Amino acid sequence: MLEDVLLLKDQHYQAAEQILQRLLPLNSNRTVIGISGESGAGKSELAHVLGRKIRQHGKLAKILHIDNYYKVPPQEKTAWRKKNGIDKVGLDEINWELINKNIREFREGKKAKMPCVDLLTDLTDELITDFKPIDYLIVEGLYSLKADVDLRIFITLTYYETKKAQLLRGKEPQDEFRFQVLEQEHKVVQSLRPLADLIVTNDYTVIEAEQDGL
Repeated sequence: MLEDVLLLKDQHYQAAEQILQRLLPLNSNRTVIGISGESGAGKSELAHVLGRKIRQHGKLAKILHIDNYYKVPPQEKTAWRKKNGIDKVGLDEINWELINKNIREFREGKKAKMPCVDLLTDLTDELITDFKPIDYLIVEGLYSLKADVDLRIFITLTYYETKKAQLLRGKEPQDEFRFQVLEQEHKVVQSLRPLADLIVTNDYTVIEAEQDGL
């Protein structure tokens, strides 16, 4: 997303390094990594730092943001949700057909047209990407574990625990309806946790999914 705010901290670098150590031995080409978690959990930050660390090892990573793939345009999303009901917030809001098409284009090393939301204007631009030189695709967003990815990573922090990060990023107004949306997203995101291969705990330690207490 254009003009997004990233709050990079030591914990993001520590978690990215742990994930990288699991990736490198695989030595596979065109790997797709999904990073999921609730609002403010640090998905974008972790994806960004992981991409930078991958480059330090002579490989290139591209980030695909789920937030760019909502079916309803950003400037209409809140009105649509209020009209259709809070229970409509979730997986069906996302254009999975387009996401998985772009993932296939990455795996095939093709050029792809990808949507990109400009947060200053709330308008969706079109981004043309040549995937030929790209080694890794990092898919980050609330529901990224539902996409056709190879390695699924879940951050356990909930929106209750990340209110400060949400306010600092300021992507959406924090009113009563927004908190209803966050609660619905919380339920949907947590339902995806069993799909994860790796779990990022609240202190940003990375563990295998079978070690997860839930």
